[in-house]
Parts: sequence; C-alpha cells; structure tokens
Amino acid sequence: MRATDALRLTAGAVTAQRKRSLLTVLSIAVGIAAVVLLTALGKGLQRFVLAEFTQFGTHLLAVVPGKATTLGISGAVLGTVRPLTVDDAAALRRVPGVLATSSLVMGNVKVEAGRRGRRTTVYGVGAALPEVWQFPVASGRFLPDEPGHMPRPLAVIGSRVHRELFPGRSPLGQRLRVAGDAYRVIGVMRSKGQMLGFDLDDAVYIPAERALALFNRNSLMEIDVLYQPGLDADRMAERIRRRLVARHGREDFTIITQEAFLDVLGDILGILTLAVGGIGGISLLVGAIGILTIMTIAVHERVPEIGLLMALGATRRQVRWLFLGEAVALATLGGVLGLALGAGGAWLIGALTPIPAHLSPGFTALAVLLAVAVGLLAGVLPAQRAARLDPVVALRGE
Repeated sequence: MRATDALRLTAGAVTAQRKRSLLTVLSIAVGIAAVVLLTALGKGLQRFVLAEFTQFGTHLLAVVPGKATTLGISGAVLGTVRPLTVDDAAALRRVPGVLATSSLVMGNVKVEAGRRGRRTTVYGVGAALPEVWQFPVASGRFLPDEPGHMPRPLAVIGSRVHRELFPGRSPLGQRLRVAGDAYRVIGVMRSKGQMLGFDLDDAVYIPAERALALFNRNSLMEIDVLYQPGLDADRMAERIRRRLVARHGREDFTIITQEAFLDVLGDILGILTLAVGGIGGISLLVGAIGILTIMTIAVHERVPEIGLLMALGATRRQVRWLFLGEAVALATLGGVLGLALGAGGAWLIGALTPIPAHLSPGFTALAVLLAVAVGLLAGVLPAQRAARLDPVVALRGE
C-alpha cells in the first residue's frame, strides 16, 4: 500500500462520518484549549505582577505590624504588641545599607477644592516616598522632611486628582480640604497608573503623622525600605529585624521581601496551574474515550473493508497503521483547533483586561504533541483488533 493511498483512505474515513468526527475533534480541542489558555494566563499573570512590583524597583522590602506566624500564647500578650511608628521608620534609615525609608498609612476620604469634590485614597507617607517608590514629582515639590513635631498641612496630589479638582489650572498653592481639614497643595505627582488595583494617580499624599490622626490610628500600616543595589535581601531583612527588636523588645512585626512575595505568588500560580491542568486532563480523557469509541465502532463497521484490503495484499502492520493514522488525524485536528481557540481566547482576554496573556512556544508545541499522543494511545486497541482480523472471516461479512 502506497503512502498516498493510506492518506486517501484515512481522509475518507474521517470525512465519511462528519458529525461523529466533529464531536471527537471538539472533545480534544476543549482540553487543548484549556491547557493553552490557562497556561498563557498563568504566565501572563506572573509577568503582570512582576512588572507591577518591579516598577518600584527591585531592592525594596516592607515592614508591617504583627507577627505573621501563629504562636501558642494568650491573647493578653498579643495586646502588648507595639505599633510601628514614624520614629521606627527614622531609626531604620540609620541601618547600614539602607538608602531611604517611607512610612505608609492610607484610607479613603472625601477631598474638595472649591465647589468640586470626590472620594479618593489619601496616603500618609514620608518625605522620601519619591525615592523609595521611584515615583517622581511632575511639578512643584514633594512633602518636606519635618521631624520632631506635627508637620505642616501640606499635600501633593496625583495627576487624576489634578484633572478632576483643578481642571485647566495649576493647583500649586491652592487649598484642598481633606476630610474637612485644610491643606495647601505644593506638588503634583507624575502619572504612575495602577498597582494591583490601586490607582496611584487618583490619590492625595499627606504627611504620615497627619494621616494617623486623620484615620485615628496609632500604628503605621507599613514601612517601605529602600536598600543599596547588590545587597542580599535576606541579610538586609536580618539587619532590620535586629534594629526593630532592639526598639520593640520583641519581634512583633513581619518583614516582607519582594523575593518572598514572588515565591508565594509562584506557589499560588503553581497550584492554580495544576488545578487547570486537571481540568484540561479531564477534557483530554473525555476526548481519548471519544476516539477509542469512534475507532472501535469504525473497526466494527469496516470489517468487510479490512478483509478486502488484506485480500488485496495489505499487511497486518499496514492495517494497524491505517487505523492509528485515523486516530492521530482526529486528535491532531482537535489539537490544532484547540490551539487556535486557546490562543484566540488568550488574545481576547489580553485585549479586554490589563493582564497580558503570554503564549509559550514550548507549551504550545507540547499541547499539540499531547493531542497526538492521546490519539495514538486511544487508537492502539482498535487498530490492534483490526490488524488481527482473519481476512476470510472479514470478507465473509461482506
């Protein structure tokens, strides 16, 4: 049997039962599309979060109040945890290797300028925020460093607040009411965009001490620490831990490095990928069962044809590969269709959301190879059965 004859017979067998072949192809396509789409989204999400965090630099760590681990102690002892203060942030600036620190406390309040007003996020921060967050001022200046007393009521606004409350005019020197308190605008930040859902342009930045009083808090939400490039993050975290333990008397805080956060994110994405892979695997299993079923039925229906082929000189090996080729053809069509559906879905999600879908060539090729493998495995038993038929018995079925 020539190769062209085998290909013609395989194509004829696939197209002879169009509906049945289409259902089998679709069952494979769903599994492949799930694997391709969700793998692309997983990679895209990882890149998105990495880009979100690295826009603030790659040598940052954060100190938050409270110990992340659970200890077997009474709740009364937990009540003695000291809050993070602006003085703590100032003390961390003196740690070797630290370039700058910035306090952080935030909340949502109404801000007004003249007759215009809107609810927005107010950040209580330190004077080094532009350096720590790599977030420069577009016009004017940032908050001055005024240690030792309650800072003056000065404010710096984001670019969107500028457009909404001071349209077509400079806000510098203008009064801004923040939750009823009067502030003077001294600067406008350069547009930064969103970071994990927080719009840094739709924000007002005021001194951390005033924000603590505004939100009636006794502790900062976070202290961001910028350290020298090239230093080990874990070593810097240990230096900061020792300094704060010396001030607080105990480790009642948690230090979060970017590496640790990204490791946790990677673990979460890995679990999600496994879950998604399980869904895709179930779909592929259904497709494999479909191929097995359709090929078994095909062998039963084409017994006379098999007998005729063998009577004309086709070997058992050629008959076996004929049916395997049909199974692989169905699986390959399903794989290509699934690849197109997955890539199209990834492109659509990337166009409609800020999460970029990233198609990995390796995973794409693996998905198609997986479809071919499914076709081979599912077609083995029916092909073996077809090859073992007695030509005389098969012809007698005619």
